[in-house]
Amino acid sequence: MKSALLLALLATSLVAGTAVAEVKPEEAIKYRQSGYGFMAWNMGRIKTNVEGGNFNKDEVVKAANAIQAIANSGMGALYLPGTDKGTGWEKTRAKPEMWTEKEKLGKAAMAFNKEANEMAKVAASGDAAAIGSQLGKLGGTCKGCHDDFKIKN
Repeated sequence: MKSALLLALLATSLVAGTAVAEVKPEEAIKYRQSGYGFMAWNMGRIKTNVEGGNFNKDEVVKAANAIQAIANSGMGALYLPGTDKGTGWEKTRAKPEMWTEKEKLGKAAMAFNKEANEMAKVAASGDAAAIGSQLGKLGGTCKGCHDDFKIKN
């Protein structure tokens, strides 16, 4: 899931701002790894609430809003030249296709953002079944990016 989210965010914002342009490649890799890790943790929070038997709407809403915020934050700007290789917290697992298949990546990113935005809306409803269904859709966009753009361990 982490990588799919990562890739989706990349495609969402392909234009780097001047502040981001000054970030060293290793820092950019760390920032994007952190963002994806945080989103993965929040997806786990939602899953635990939906499947764990102790549904807490407030926790689900917080987690969904966190995912939505990061999904719309422009993390794609952290895919700077030189970040296709290197180490942040760990060695980057971004495939070279992230930089060469921009149209495909853009579609994946747009799908992820759409589902992240929908997750926040559905979470606000408090309907555990609908939230579980939406989590599956959101996770599917993650898997799609992982399959196409993440080096497997």
